[in-house]
Amino acid sequence: MTDFNPVKPNNELPFLPPDTSKTETVRILRQENKTIAAIAELKGIANIIPNQSILINAIVLQEAKDSSEIENIITTKDDLYKAVSSTITKLNPATKEVMFYREALYVGFQKIKQRGFLSINDIIEIQKILIQNDAGIRRTPGTALVNDKTNEVIYTPPQNYEAINMLLKNFVEYLNDEESSLVKMAVLHYQFETIHPFYDGNGRTGHIVNILYLILKGYLDIPILYLSSYIIRNKAQYYELLLSVSKDNNWENWILYILSGIEQTAKETIVKIKKIRKLLDSTIETVKTKASKIYSKELVETLFVNPYCKVKFITTSVNVERKAASRYLHQLEEIGILKSYKVGKENIFINVELIELLKE
Repeated sequence: MTDFNPVKPNNELPFLPPDTSKTETVRILRQENKTIAAIAELKGIANIIPNQSILINAIVLQEAKDSSEIENIITTKDDLYKAVSSTITKLNPATKEVMFYREALYVGFQKIKQRGFLSINDIIEIQKILIQNDAGIRRTPGTALVNDKTNEVIYTPPQNYEAINMLLKNFVEYLNDEESSLVKMAVLHYQFETIHPFYDGNGRTGHIVNILYLILKGYLDIPILYLSSYIIRNKAQYYELLLSVSKDNNWENWILYILSGIEQTAKETIVKIKKIRKLLDSTIETVKTKASKIYSKELVETLFVNPYCKVKFITTSVNVERKAASRYLHQLEEIGILKSYKVGKENIFINVELIELLKE
């Protein structure tokens, strides 16, 4: 787009797909092959964890934190794990927003597993949960992306409500068609962020759509790969390359950035999964050796699904009364697996080694 003007609304944003001569270069296809190999290994290695909820909980919280951090919503991982074992009304505003991200992702995941496609209404619902309001698709002109340091307008998305709707219709048709490729995910991510259909939460909604696409197209079975930590480490480049597609039709560098991010993140997640499995095995052995009378597979797995555990979680998963569940948790503390602290009238038990691993 040679006549790019940052303050002029991009009402003529082209429909998908883009010109394949720009999106299927030799460099892109080589990188895509490497990325497909990495994500296939991740999909396979995920099965070494017997209870998939362990992975989903651990990695979804990491993504929720990182994706929100891109939009300057900052919270700590400790706060997040405490939040899972608390009620959402008691949380600080940043932690609440991250927990809403987690909820929105789960809702999207369930929808595509049940129906096998993602609709405009699904995307609107995901954004509604994230932002906790009913504003929906932008109807009022005036939205622009601004450099937060200089207050300079760097991009103005489409302002016409009908145009935004048509672009979204084209977006979901392209997302749901039979073609699947990782290049396509990069193209979709650019398009969504460039349409910028909502007043708020576009970035976080776009990150959720990324992972839902990977599951929809069979690259993964569960939501365990996220680009947000990679984007945080390469944030300036992310915005620069995103804008370069609008300015100069520079699809190649943008797509290479996303494909490299998926490959790198897949490899990092594989390492983390192997560490979780190793810790799970060693914890099972410790409980069998030092507290054999209370050992059960369900008990140990609960400590990994809920790194901040409480009596209620044990009564549900192990099917015991509160007194027994409390005794189990205190015994696990005595043998060094858990560490307790008081929140109000309730004891919370931390799986310390797992928390340290997840913080890495």
